[in-house]
Amino acid sequence: MQIFEALDATECVYSAAQLGGVDPKTVRRYARMRDAGQSLDAPSVRTKLIDPYMPKIEEWVERSQGRVRADKLHERLVLLGFAGDERTTRRAVAKAKERWKAGHRRTYRPWITEPGLWAQFDWGQGPKVPGPGDGEPRETLLFCAWLAWSRFRVVIPTWDRTLPTVISCLDSALRQFGGAPTYVLTDNERTVTVDRVAGVPVRHPQVVAAGRHYGLQVHTCVPFDPESKGGSESTVKIAKADLVPTEENLLDQYASFAELRTACAEFGKKVNNRIHRETGKTPASMLDIEKVRLHPLPAGPHTLALGESRLIYTDQTVRFGSVRYSTPPGLVGQEAWVRVDGDELVVVADLSHLIRRPTWLHGPAGLTEVARHQIALPGRLVIEPAHYPNHPQRLDGSPRPPKPKPSTEAEEAFLRLGPGAESWLIEASARGVTRIRAKMATAVELAALIGVGEVDLALGLAATADRFEDEALMSIVRHRRHGFRADDLVVADEAHSVQPGTSVWADFGRTNNGPDQGSSS
Repeated sequence: MQIFEALDATECVYSAAQLGGVDPKTVRRYARMRDAGQSLDAPSVRTKLIDPYMPKIEEWVERSQGRVRADKLHERLVLLGFAGDERTTRRAVAKAKERWKAGHRRTYRPWITEPGLWAQFDWGQGPKVPGPGDGEPRETLLFCAWLAWSRFRVVIPTWDRTLPTVISCLDSALRQFGGAPTYVLTDNERTVTVDRVAGVPVRHPQVVAAGRHYGLQVHTCVPFDPESKGGSESTVKIAKADLVPTEENLLDQYASFAELRTACAEFGKKVNNRIHRETGKTPASMLDIEKVRLHPLPAGPHTLALGESRLIYTDQTVRFGSVRYSTPPGLVGQEAWVRVDGDELVVVADLSHLIRRPTWLHGPAGLTEVARHQIALPGRLVIEPAHYPNHPQRLDGSPRPPKPKPSTEAEEAFLRLGPGAESWLIEASARGVTRIRAKMATAVELAALIGVGEVDLALGLAATADRFEDEALMSIVRHRRHGFRADDLVVADEAHSVQPGTSVWADFGRTNNGPDQGSSS
């Protein structure tokens, strides 16, 4: 029988104890707990050694806003006379912090978005890539923009985060969105907010002018509170995880800034064409719906902070400060903007108006930094060799070897043998070898007999060893069949001579005074 049932039936503690099979003290304790309205399943709370000090612990936790360390509080408690160990203090501090957080926990209201209303952008630290000019690794930055309703993301790599770069990246992002939203939210950087008066942010005048140009308003989040713009913060986090080489993602280092730009474009395609877990649709498909509510963009970019306007000449250069600076191919006749960034000159061009898309351009077109050079003295010429890939000079200034272009069937048949045949033709022409066509025909006939690979390798060896006589090719083929290795090839020069040595003349003029040739008596 249950204790309460027996107690209600007998109304006697001793009788109920006999019916329930328990001690009368237990029945009396249960009766007092029921009369006091206490739960019978709750654990009994015993007094602890630290209980008299709990008000002081809660005071310290409140004063530090839940950040105080338990070991430091234990040192203070010992000075107040606490005789317990540090483990007891840690448990008490943990409970006090838990109660403090319960009363100070921040809550969030879900952001109710609508098409064409909000966009956000922020900056993230990018990978190191070879810089312009000297090729030394330099830090890069990732401009990350996010359209709130459709979750469409744009990532653009840059070298800096100055005001012209901010406006250039914003223009490119808006053109990838296909329009401008009503508001743009970002951080409180000096390029956007120049001052704060009584807590009210004062906008940069050029940012206000840029917003007026695109038909939007730029707003900033609460200072030192990145949680108030979580969409762009999440975009930065995802972009850094997929684009910055780390030990976790096993990415290789980028060989150039163009390779990083390509990777950012591919990242955008990947995240915008996969299903978002919140909406159940791809951001690209939702952007098609949101474009109806976006404001049309002006035909030209906002050029107030991009720098001075320049025209790209037929030699692929722009002139600034009596110095000509090179630009990539495919931009001749286009308008560009130049500005000084420290000791460097930045060249920006609007690639959306190009009739023919350059081969080096990857990703969407728009305002793009196309070149960056060190500032030079007037009268100099600053050229980046990579801007002229088909120039007859190599990067070190030496002339490039000619590229064979067959014009007859015989020439085409010879060049089809492989790179060794091409190298032989270039070297033989440079050496002024006679009867080249006849020797080419002999090589083609020999390849039909013993194989193309063997003849092509022999032609490469002949070009390396400067052997262009009539029987040289056949001699090399025969020699290779007797175990010759390409590593054993000796080129006649100052270090390797075919003249016989003079070691046999070492003892010439010396007198042999050995023991077997003593004087005779």
